[in-house]
Amino acid sequence: MHGTIYEFEGSLPLTVPVAQARVRSRGVSAGTRAPLIGIIRNPRSHRNKGHSPEFADRPNVLTRTPRTRAALRAELADFAARGIEYLAVDGGDGTVRDVLTCGEDIFAGAWPQLIVLPKGKTNALAVALGLPNHWSLAEALDAVAQGRTIERRPLVVELPAQAREGDGGPDAPPLRVQGFILGAGIFTQCTEAAQRAHKLGAFNSFAVLLTIVWGMLKSFFGAPSGTEMRLAAGPDRIPLPDSGRGGPGRRYLLLASTLDRFPLGIKPFGPHRDGLMMTLVDAPLRRILAMIPLLATGVHWSGLTGLGAHRLAFDQEVELELGDRFILDGEYFPAGHYVLRQGAPLRFVVP
Repeated sequence: MHGTIYEFEGSLPLTVPVAQARVRSRGVSAGTRAPLIGIIRNPRSHRNKGHSPEFADRPNVLTRTPRTRAALRAELADFAARGIEYLAVDGGDGTVRDVLTCGEDIFAGAWPQLIVLPKGKTNALAVALGLPNHWSLAEALDAVAQGRTIERRPLVVELPAQAREGDGGPDAPPLRVQGFILGAGIFTQCTEAAQRAHKLGAFNSFAVLLTIVWGMLKSFFGAPSGTEMRLAAGPDRIPLPDSGRGGPGRRYLLLASTLDRFPLGIKPFGPHRDGLMMTLVDAPLRRILAMIPLLATGVHWSGLTGLGAHRLAFDQEVELELGDRFILDGEYFPAGHYVLRQGAPLRFVVP
């Protein structure tokens, strides 16, 4: 629950329920009472600093500000026991990631409807949901009254059983996180550039633009060597396409998401396809880099594969072996062996 990038030390968080909290029925008859809303608020998020929470005095609005993941799990378990109808996340993309990760086993497939209050520095999920930059809780409650929602599925990044050590074997609880945008290779360096842009006062789409420009300049004038990646899909673990231009088992960029809208209207995965979408670039060929402005509009043609650029979509899990750390919604995770898949559908309130 921090406001900047921070790094897990050595492993993913263990997602196990804090207590066997019973999730009460959330049926609410129209006109009988106001719905019960639980809010997880990150006071360190960019636009929460120096501001008081909305509707803190309303009896049907439960606002909590946990400072650690252990405290977050405890608050979510309490929300589940109380039978909240809506769960609001008052923070940035990283706060959403933490809530989804810590609440997965607590809500056990019976998540309340989710409200995202975009208070972070980039708020990519808010863009994908079509939320305005300054969407307030009052506006969200108006949308609740209108019943406007949209369904989205997060990414789940999990340690496979064979990669776990000293945790009780394959029957032990999985180590996993949930989020929406995963990146590796040059993406990690671009995220570091975004953090520097934030310190200079650039946020949201402007920060994304500066990051893209920085990444292109570094690729044109630098000498990137790529990152070791071994990628395979499905139960038979079929290797993903690789032109070999980046060297054996090396890629320049990996980007994966289930979202179909991004800041600035960019379309990194080309025309929309359902499922887990992925873009791979094997090597920073100047011909590919020169086409980035066009590719960002979603244009796609078959010749990209021969140049080492691949746009893929999966309805099955993908196995990742990464030789360097990766980023999920603004946070670093260590190099290692993982499985990437789609999570359960979640229902979000939208304007």
